[in-house]
Amino acid sequence: MKPILIAHRGASGYLPEHTLPAVVAAHTMGADYIEQDIVLSRDGVPLVLHDIYLETTTDVARLFPGRQRQDGRFYAIDFDLHEIKTLSVRERTTADGKAVFPDRFPVVDMALRIPTLAEEITLISGLNQSRGTQTGYYVEMKAPAFHQAAGQDIAGITLDTLEQAGLNTKAAPVFLQCFDPNTLRYLKDELRTPLPLIQLVGENGWSDPPGVDFQMMRSELGLDEVARYADGIGPWIPQLFEKDGMTPSRLVRAAHDRNLLVHTYTLRADSLEAGFEDFEALQAGVFSEAKVDGAFSDFPDLTRRFIDNIQRRSD
Repeated sequence: MKPILIAHRGASGYLPEHTLPAVVAAHTMGADYIEQDIVLSRDGVPLVLHDIYLETTTDVARLFPGRQRQDGRFYAIDFDLHEIKTLSVRERTTADGKAVFPDRFPVVDMALRIPTLAEEITLISGLNQSRGTQTGYYVEMKAPAFHQAAGQDIAGITLDTLEQAGLNTKAAPVFLQCFDPNTLRYLKDELRTPLPLIQLVGENGWSDPPGVDFQMMRSELGLDEVARYADGIGPWIPQLFEKDGMTPSRLVRAAHDRNLLVHTYTLRADSLEAGFEDFEALQAGVFSEAKVDGAFSDFPDLTRRFIDNIQRRSD
C-alpha cells in the first residue's frame, strides 16, 4: 500500500510552523494529512501550537512583559484566546533569538496568528472542496498531564471540537496521536472515539511524559500492550535503524506483525539523521528499507515526489 505523507506542522520547511499559510502550502504540495499539535488556552480553546509555551515562536515577551512564570516561560494556558490572537507568529528561535533553522523563512514579523483547531478545520475543509481533494487531519494532544494539572481535559476538548465539525466518525480522515498512553486509553475506553489512535514513541531521556518507558514500549511485550489500545505507532526515525543508523531494526516488522501502522517522524532536508548522506538517501531508508506506512515531513513537496516516484517504479 502507498505510504501516506503527513505535513509536519504544515509546510514548516518553507513557512513558519502551524500558521495558516503553511497549511495552505502543504495542501497544495499534496500532503495526505496535515498535522495539528494541540495546546489549550486559559479559556479552554484548542490552539494549533507545538509548544505549551509561546516565546519560541511568537512575540509574547514584547507584548506581555512580566507574564512569564518563574522558569521564564510564557505558557499558552496562562492567556485567554483574545490575548493569544494579538500575538504574531514567526519562525522558531532559540532562547537567544537565533533561528533554529537558519536557511528557512526569515525571523520577521508577518502578522501571522496562532490558529485555533476549529479555524484550521474550516480552512482545510474549504481547500478540500475548492481543490477537489480529501486532505486529512493528524491531531496530536500535547502534554495531557500538564493540562490536567491546570484543570483542563485536552483530550475531551479536542474530541468535542472534532465532533462539532462532524469529524469524530469512523469514516473521517483523522488520526489522533499522543506520547501519553493513558490519554490514548482514555480516548478509546472512556470517550469511545472511533478514530484511529497512534502511540507516539519517544526516548526515555526525554522529559515528557514522565514515567513512560519507551524502550519497553518498543519491545515485543511492549508492542503487544500498545496493540490493545492503539492502531499504530509513531516512532522517531533513529528507532527504525540499528546503531549504524542505516540497517533497519525489527521495530517496523514487529509492529506490522501486530497489525499496527507505523508513521515515523520527522523528515527534514536541512537536518539529516545520522548515517544518511542526503535527503533522498534518508527517504529511501525510511520508505524503501524500513518500509513504514507513512512519515511526517517538513518538506511535503519533496516527500510527495519521492513517494510518487517509488510508487510508479513498483506499478
